[in-house]
Amino acid sequence: MSTRLPDPNTPLHTGKSHVKRGPGRARYDIEQLHAIIDATLLCTVAQSLDGQPFVTPTCHWRDGDYLYWHGHAKARNLAPGQPVCINILQMDGLVLARSAFHHSINYRSATLFGNAEAVTGPEEKARQLRRFVDRISPDRWDALRPMTDNELKATGLSRILISEASCKIRAEGVNDDAADTDWPVWAGVMPLEKHWGAPIQEAGQATYSVPRLPLNAR
Repeated sequence: MSTRLPDPNTPLHTGKSHVKRGPGRARYDIEQLHAIIDATLLCTVAQSLDGQPFVTPTCHWRDGDYLYWHGHAKARNLAPGQPVCINILQMDGLVLARSAFHHSINYRSATLFGNAEAVTGPEEKARQLRRFVDRISPDRWDALRPMTDNELKATGLSRILISEASCKIRAEGVNDDAADTDWPVWAGVMPLEKHWGAPIQEAGQATYSVPRLPLNAR
């Protein structure tokens, strides 16, 4: 199964992925898209079934030019053969303006479009699930009790080709109206800082080495 990286000049920008609201904050380059995907553990998968929209949160990971997600083998969000829209978001701070209208947030967002493709080969499923587990905690897969055939069958895996997408980023201060600059209230940015807390080991367990944390995912 190919993990070929797309040509850097391949356009992610299509009519479907075009950002209409705030186009000045849009990005369509593959490097920025990969950075947002790789720095985040959670995404939401949107789909429509019989006219009813559904949005499901799940964990994701990337292998070359494909985005993967998993679920129970019968989970709706695997959506094999169906069009899906996937959003990945990092909130970076609150932007507090002098008026309610100009309050905002700083963020990094990626939205991808594609047709979900089921990954069914046992060896490839196991390889990708290993990538997923080691993304959560590097090198953890080898320390775990091996996955059984029944567990592998019960786990579904889908992917989309990263070929149609957009990023949207806000990383700036307050955009108040000029007439409001003297209004007597605090204005500015409150950055959101995220970090892992102290590990809490399972009660009654023998003492083991603390797992490694993800290298860059928050």
